[in-house]
Amino acid sequence: MIRVLIADDQDLVRIGLRALVESEDDLALAGEAADGLRAVELARQERPDVVLMDIRMPGIDGIEATRRIVADPDLVGTRVVVLTTFELDEYVFDALRHGASGFLTKDTRPAELLRAIRLVAEGEALLSPSVTRRVVREFATRPSRVARPHPRLDALTDRERQVVGLVGEGLNNEEIAARLVVSPATARTHVSRAMGKLGARDRAQLVVFAYQSGLVSG
Repeated sequence: MIRVLIADDQDLVRIGLRALVESEDDLALAGEAADGLRAVELARQERPDVVLMDIRMPGIDGIEATRRIVADPDLVGTRVVVLTTFELDEYVFDALRHGASGFLTKDTRPAELLRAIRLVAEGEALLSPSVTRRVVREFATRPSRVARPHPRLDALTDRERQVVGLVGEGLNNEEIAARLVVSPATARTHVSRAMGKLGARDRAQLVVFAYQSGLVSG
């Protein structure tokens, strides 16, 4: 059973998400929060598998709530999926930087949202490729951007650096395999090794590392 915590300050959004979660046999509602502080409190009490986190909430926003949840050693198994109204929300990248395992827009279809919950609960990262590419491109092309290479970047092979850059562009393993003309299994191996060497919590953090280290081209 995958336990899901819903954090959103809009009653109708919470009602809709609750109904969706409770309609599935393998999902269970772990609680609801209308503000960031309550989301953190419930996460610590209930230890959900997945938190659906709105960005704009009273008290502390979803980014700070995500940071506190991810930083809590007792919540190492809890994953956060950020829900945002706008595809190019300027806060999305900050959410990833602070440990979110992915993000979706609020107009995502129910089937895709359910798939996202299950993927993240299994330890995968959920990065909508089209949205990821636009968000990363938006930040990567800003004049004020300064590359801050990851301290373990030198441990990566040239191919692993290339793969991390492609992950940063929002490509999945199959797309990386096609781009590099290798098998999906080989692409998956490169991604796993890069995550291990960089100490990445999940695939979403590779996007952050790729951006910060200048491995993503605008």
